[in-house]
Amino acid sequence: MPLDAEAIGRGCGGRVETGDQLCGRELDRIRAAFAAGGPVTVSCTLKAPLFDEVAEEEGAQGRVAYANIREAAGWSREAARAGPKMAALLAAAAEPIAPVPVVTLESKGVVLVYGRDESAIEVGRRLADHLDVTVLLTRPGEVAPPRRDEFPVLQGTVRTATGHLGAFSLAIDDYALPAPSSRERLVFGPARSGATSTCDLVVDLTGNPPLFPAHEVRSGYLRADPRDPAAVARAVFEASHLVGTFDKTRFIDFRTGLCAHSRSRITGCTRCLDVCPTGAIAPAGDTVAVDPFVCAGCGTCASVCPTGAAATTLPPADALMRRLRTLLRAYRAAGGAEAALLLHDGEHGADLVEALARSGDGLPADVLPLALNEVTQVGLETLTGAFAFGAVAVHLLARGRPKHDLAPLHRNVARAEAIVQALGYGSGDGSPVVSVIETDDPDALGRALAQAARGTAAATPAGLVPEGDARSVLRVTLRELHHAAPRPVDRIALDAGAPFGGLDFRTEACTLCHACVGACPTGALADDPDRPRLTFAESLCVQCGLCAGTCPEDVITLAPRLDFAAWSAPRVTLKEEEPFDCVTCGKPFGTRSTIERIIGRLQDKHWMFAGAAGQSRIRALMMCDTCRVSHVVTEGFDPHAAPGPKTTEDYLRERG
Repeated sequence: MPLDAEAIGRGCGGRVETGDQLCGRELDRIRAAFAAGGPVTVSCTLKAPLFDEVAEEEGAQGRVAYANIREAAGWSREAARAGPKMAALLAAAAEPIAPVPVVTLESKGVVLVYGRDESAIEVGRRLADHLDVTVLLTRPGEVAPPRRDEFPVLQGTVRTATGHLGAFSLAIDDYALPAPSSRERLVFGPARSGATSTCDLVVDLTGNPPLFPAHEVRSGYLRADPRDPAAVARAVFEASHLVGTFDKTRFIDFRTGLCAHSRSRITGCTRCLDVCPTGAIAPAGDTVAVDPFVCAGCGTCASVCPTGAAATTLPPADALMRRLRTLLRAYRAAGGAEAALLLHDGEHGADLVEALARSGDGLPADVLPLALNEVTQVGLETLTGAFAFGAVAVHLLARGRPKHDLAPLHRNVARAEAIVQALGYGSGDGSPVVSVIETDDPDALGRALAQAARGTAAATPAGLVPEGDARSVLRVTLRELHHAAPRPVDRIALDAGAPFGGLDFRTEACTLCHACVGACPTGALADDPDRPRLTFAESLCVQCGLCAGTCPEDVITLAPRLDFAAWSAPRVTLKEEEPFDCVTCGKPFGTRSTIERIIGRLQDKHWMFAGAAGQSRIRALMMCDTCRVSHVVTEGFDPHAAPGPKTTEDYLRERG
């Protein structure tokens, strides 16, 4: 493949060394680079295991990054123009990524083989030398008794199942033990329901619906069609190796303080609960809880979380934005004009890119691939940030038969498309510049990229590096997107469910009770300690709906939109009234309209506030809480001194 060292040098801004066989006769050059003590980027992933060994020998672990410029750039029909692209890939690979957090799973090899007939018992025999086996048969028919009692064979049907590798818990109905005297077939004794079983692994050979949602990614749950010997063999092989301690990636970093799920038993945001495919997320009071042992890493919760409470760790939002910014900046510095971004996962996407490079035309020279854990983790900050940093299109490569639900991703893509089109980043003919390519065919991928529209690049791409949580990154990214827009507009209407917007507020009906302030999880709504006032900052609103659900007067309606003018403006006052000062100490303690309304409703209309004695009680309503207590104690009010019940004679006398 051609190698444009000059373009790579311009894009990477460091020393570039080329060679013919750095993994063979020139290996000492790699060794010397590692020994020098600085960070090193190697443009070869094929021999990464060898280079890792050398890095360990030289104490360079953690200072080495790898970039695939062969399948991603050099093996292409447009390889002669791929110099800027190679520079971009090398520069982006050098961006540091924080270590990935993990949780530990421990399996002692206790396995439940769940089936219907002798095939489950046979699997139990094959696993008995490696694992502690129990076989559970659901509604068994004619099952021949085993000749030797090597492991328990029981009857039962799993009603519910929870857990993961090393910690499964199963509720079992119709549970029964076999009679030792079973002759022609297994005969089970009296059955009972409500039994519980715990185990480290479950091998499900029933052919029934799976015990778990998204069962393919549930650690320790292996399911195979009993009529498929190859599938059964794979399950047996995998189960036999699931003994010991295993590190599992903690895919989501969850911050409960940012969660907008609930306040005071009123439910607000349920976006993550609605999209989690595994059931790893559950309500936990005012917030939600994410089970890292069950989470499969699709990242969809993070892509829809409006506050940044749920954030991906592969990589964190700000680290991904730094890599994206470096990728596009290096491409331009190396002489590249306009770049389209291709986001893909590390398995399916990488395989398709490699197949297209080896057997087809390869990727176009202006398409920059960037690998993620899953494309379903992509949120608005990534899609819009790409355009702010200079991209002219963003494509997401997904499987033809998706592993995870793509509906949330499509919603984010549609919102991003609406935003970039409104700001002038579009193609001019209305063709989408943000798209999802769903295919398992490398040639179809090549055709889709060749035919995809290219939009309008930012005149001056953003240079600011976003930092912080996902919501902070999103706010900065959108401001930068607006600042660099070819045709900036101040307001863009968005669909219901968008993570930002304003409020339609019926000011005249608001009583300034500030219940909405107590419910708002982001501080978008705030009171004023010195005056009866309610203020609102639209840039902080995540459209969770807690304010609308909490307001006793029903004066708040959500208005999803992107209002850049409002984001740049100071807090706006939604309602303000004249304060009412305590008639004793002068401290303001409420609004004049509220106090006067209460007095008007009670004076001369309730026995406690009627007559001469009632005037003293009316005065108590005009006091702050401290003075009111003192006044009531001094005056000796008796709240139970109500007049007795009226009799018939009383009513006749009044008519009389």
